[in-house]
Amino acid sequence: MTVRFLDLGQMPYLRCWGYQRRLFDVLSAHRNEPSENAGWILTVEHPPVYTLGKSGKGSNLLVSEEFLRSKGAEYHSIDRGGDITFHGPGQVVCYPILDLARLKLGLRDYVDALEGAVIDTVAEYGIRGERIAGASGVWIADGKTQPRKICAIGVRASRFVTMHGLALNVSTDLDWFGYINPCGFADRGVTSIERETGATTAFEEVKKQVVNHLSENLNVKIYNN
Repeated sequence: MTVRFLDLGQMPYLRCWGYQRRLFDVLSAHRNEPSENAGWILTVEHPPVYTLGKSGKGSNLLVSEEFLRSKGAEYHSIDRGGDITFHGPGQVVCYPILDLARLKLGLRDYVDALEGAVIDTVAEYGIRGERIAGASGVWIADGKTQPRKICAIGVRASRFVTMHGLALNVSTDLDWFGYINPCGFADRGVTSIERETGATTAFEEVKKQVVNHLSENLNVKIYNN
């Protein structure tokens, strides 16, 4: 199976969400037809925006929407799983629009593959990423301090076709997370590759590593559209 790759550069959240939905509709409409194409993987960097998943609690936004607007950030309730999270500059966001039936993957295995790709990516920078039971995403849990999340994962799947995906903090300004309980957790922290390594990290390099490791973990060939 093959997957097409599109790097969208910098794009506002709502515009990108609409683009996701168009690709989702195309893939859904043709999902019963024989094809070696299993979908698309999009990478993007968003201006500051907070998104609340359909199962999330509005109380995990700790400030008003008016306050967020005064800071130059947007806020949207959306149709993925999970609670509230932040997207912004310095964060590699990846949206796989995939037909899981063609990939012969269940939803749990798919989320495991996303987490595995991020764990492999951060390992390239000497960081040990981990899974925590009952908490999606990739965490740094050294046993000395509270667990801190380096990558949020929230997906939607309908008739085996996926949307949304992962957000890996590379050089993200972590102060933005102070206005929310990230992913619904009030007792856990947030981190980034640069915070963990103490070194400047090449953003485009991280993006390539994420795509390469997704190819390995999903067992697909990813090529430029």
